[in-house]
Amino acid sequence: MGFLDALLGGQRKLKAPAADRLFAMSTAYVTIETSLGMKSGGRAGIVFQPLATPDFKSILTETEELLRGAASDSGTTVSSHDDEFRYRWLILADPDFDDLVVSVNTISAQLQAGGYGDRLLCAVFKLDEDDDAVYVIYNFKRGAFYPFVPTGKGTRNDERELQLVAQLGAELPFEQEIDRRLPLWDIPL
Repeated sequence: MGFLDALLGGQRKLKAPAADRLFAMSTAYVTIETSLGMKSGGRAGIVFQPLATPDFKSILTETEELLRGAASDSGTTVSSHDDEFRYRWLILADPDFDDLVVSVNTISAQLQAGGYGDRLLCAVFKLDEDDDAVYVIYNFKRGAFYPFVPTGKGTRNDERELQLVAQLGAELPFEQEIDRRLPLWDIPL
């Protein structure tokens, strides 16, 4: 145990995740589309815990304006949704998967630059596999991705999730602790 460990009671602060990890989705999407036969669902979202402070609201407003301004070039549309747990979802729609990744990164970078990176929960990318939805979730606090394949109310396809980790493990930094691959029910994408 080091000096800082003793001072902090054995607790250390989590390392901030590398900002460029979200861009791994762009390169992984090539494999997702060509090798796995999945397509973009045309939607992604970023989930965070909002604050009622003027500074936080200003950053969000500026970010949404920035994305709406870029929409003429990218075609990305932005909407928001507050869930039952009082988390805010910024929902992005765009047929171009790379535009979705860039937009999610823009939002997270703006919140982090404003000092609100700790409010970020996750980013969610929707994929379509046949007639089923598959989600790839990026946990900002852990700096890792994991697949989520819901099959109904409160059920998920664990086997398919493990297959996706095996198939995409060289492409994405996946969460290694299975019990930290938390489900997100009622995803508004």
